[in-house]
Amino acid sequence: MESNQALDVFTALSQATRLHAFRLVIAHEPDGLPAGDIARQLDVPQNTMSTHLAILNRAGLIAAERQGRSIVYRAVLDQVRAIANFLVQDCCGGRPELCEPLIADITPCCSPKETQHV
Repeated sequence: MESNQALDVFTALSQATRLHAFRLVIAHEPDGLPAGDIARQLDVPQNTMSTHLAILNRAGLIAAERQGRSIVYRAVLDQVRAIANFLVQDCCGGRPELCEPLIADITPCCSPKETQHV
């Protein structure tokens, strides 16, 4: 990822509503979330939310897909991975053991959820 692309991502996420919207969308992977649901859950007018979602889309953080009358947003996980890699690409000066705590912090959020037997 180039520095200018990273700045676009950081700019998009530097506003509270957009940050909350992005976190909400990423929490609903892989199914995504309709724009109206995002607006309702964040208590933001739909036209305002549309503007915020467009900014996140232009930064490459989310993608829109029309499903009937709804527009469903999903996180672009490759972009999330790219920005995470950008942030830590020079981490630890060639000593990967120093980055192990960082990796350990990220791993639990991405581990498969245990199946519940009813």
